[in-house]
Amino acid sequence: MRALAVIATIIFVVFPFAMIYAAVSDIFSMTIANRVSILLIGTFLVVAPFIGLSWSDFGSHLMAFAFVLSITFAMFALGAMGGGDAKLLASTALWMGFSVHLWNYILMSAVAGGVLAILILILRKTSMSVYAGELPVLRTVIDAKGIPYGAALAVGGLFAFPDSPAMVYALNYFAN
Repeated sequence: MRALAVIATIIFVVFPFAMIYAAVSDIFSMTIANRVSILLIGTFLVVAPFIGLSWSDFGSHLMAFAFVLSITFAMFALGAMGGGDAKLLASTALWMGFSVHLWNYILMSAVAGGVLAILILILRKTSMSVYAGELPVLRTVIDAKGIPYGAALAVGGLFAFPDSPAMVYALNYFAN
């Protein structure tokens, strides 16, 4: 029984902190370390047997990962997306599975990414960009060619996570 409490706690901690770390890392350095995606994948594979997924549900999660990874790597190859963003999106898809949760994640990430892109483009075109020299975070975002989309992926992931199968398991465990 104690092992199940550990599993539920891991679910509560790892996914949200990995998403927050990815967002902050992307904003500060325009990179998302491979260890974030590896942590998300490894943690899901460890907790999946304990959260009551059937084999077909587990297969759905693996299919979501493979499907999203193939699309995002094609986008990376075309220069439309960063490699860290592609891996983060796919490793998060593993947690969501092929379900409405995945589509909620993608939709919220797209909306957050659109808002983020508009704000950054406005900031880059205004005189505010001159004053950003003293703030390393703003300077990195203004000087970079791209958008730190990891922040948008984190917003989408944190929005969709409460309804994901793993989080539903963890909430039900602590509710009982």
